[in-house]
Amino acid sequence: MTKERGGTEPVNKTNPTRRPTFGAFLRSEPTLLPQDQDGCYAAAASANDNHRVSNASAAASPLHYYIASPSAGYSTSSPSPYLMSPLNQQSPYAKSPWIVPSPLLGGFSPGNSALVGSLVRKEGHVYSLAATGDLLYTGSDSKNIRVWKNFREFSGFKSNSGLVKAIVISGDRVFTGHQDGKIRIWKKPSEDNHHLNNLSAAAHKRIGSLPTLKDYIKSSINPKNYVEVRRHSKALRIKHFDAVSCLSLNQEAGILYSGSWDKTMKVWRLSDSKCLESVDAHNDAINSIASGFDSLVFTGSADGTVKVWRRELHGKGTRHVLVRVLLDQESAVTSLAVGEASGVVYSGSSDGAVNFWTSKKHLSHGGLLRGHKLAVLCLAAAGNLVLSGSADKSISVWRRDPVTGAHSWLSVLTGHGGPIKCLAVEQEQTPGADHEGEEQNGPRWIVYSGSLDKSVRIWCVSEHMPEMRPYSSPCRSPE
Repeated sequence: MTKERGGTEPVNKTNPTRRPTFGAFLRSEPTLLPQDQDGCYAAAASANDNHRVSNASAAASPLHYYIASPSAGYSTSSPSPYLMSPLNQQSPYAKSPWIVPSPLLGGFSPGNSALVGSLVRKEGHVYSLAATGDLLYTGSDSKNIRVWKNFREFSGFKSNSGLVKAIVISGDRVFTGHQDGKIRIWKKPSEDNHHLNNLSAAAHKRIGSLPTLKDYIKSSINPKNYVEVRRHSKALRIKHFDAVSCLSLNQEAGILYSGSWDKTMKVWRLSDSKCLESVDAHNDAINSIASGFDSLVFTGSADGTVKVWRRELHGKGTRHVLVRVLLDQESAVTSLAVGEASGVVYSGSSDGAVNFWTSKKHLSHGGLLRGHKLAVLCLAAAGNLVLSGSADKSISVWRRDPVTGAHSWLSVLTGHGGPIKCLAVEQEQTPGADHEGEEQNGPRWIVYSGSLDKSVRIWCVSEHMPEMRPYSSPCRSPE
């Protein structure tokens, strides 16, 4: 295989037969349609067919939030976390009952895995999540970004840049990636206003976009800064001309990475919002991007590849060099996650599989995790846990043994009524918590899941839940 920046490198393909690219798969977002006999939703409508919600209708949209009873969630009499009382309120979604018990979770000991609550606002399918401190940000195809605190709406802001496909947070700034190729920058309210119930006092303000107007005008003067995007059509190299599908931060280096359906990865400096580099990374749309360890960044694409790039200093800027192709397969790569503490890279695919590689063995292939019947749409890694959300409407929870590197399948979280598009994980912070018990039982994590059923669910999981069954990888590479 020829590397983009010269040289060749052998790549072990999982399937030498190449099928047509997955552009159609990537460019069609599953929307909620009548269920078939298997209970699966059809993926049909184009992502461009967004639901349009005006400011007035968004403000008038009814809000429903459900908080599970703590006593019910941790009672030994409840065989499943789905038997918790939602304050005697019934979900408006008849096809998404969150109080139906999951047969896979019935045998778990209480308190190890629980549904904490559910947030529902009937205004759009949830495509992106970001959690920081006590705030949760949700993005949808209504173009609204909602901010939640303690199960209640704390603030919100609206962009005219289309469906919100990605959200990342850096300090007091929020970056959002949109369907129309724009990246917006918003300023968070000061923490002094976090105690206020007045939404206007906690408003987020848009302070710019990427690229900045100054850089856009300056770059547009030089004809060499344009690239051909279609026949007889050109666009500025520093600007995405298709949907921004993913964002990732490298806080230590002060860099924001963006991936797009235009097949490029762009590198932005946080200090001045300048585009340092635009990399023609893949032959098809980029689905996921993840900043990792050792100055590495990983990209996954609909062309079926996972690529590793190394950041190098280049004058006053940076240059990213292709180091290796980790995966080259028939199925589209739909999601990536990096466990920085464990040094493990995970990739999810449209065939429902999760591949992983370990840095301790020079990113050698560690194996394959299979916990889904349909495409894996999102991944999240936290501590020794990795979670995968799927189009089959479930979340699989895996635990990695820090000594052997083997993965155990702990749990399947069910209850969403549509494909799960995004996950966010934060470690549980409980004042006056029993730290001795945490050391014995491992840390507990709060998991947020966003779905095309227009809801966000909040779960609590532990690293030391009893496993459903020992899991041996069916595809482990030779040592």
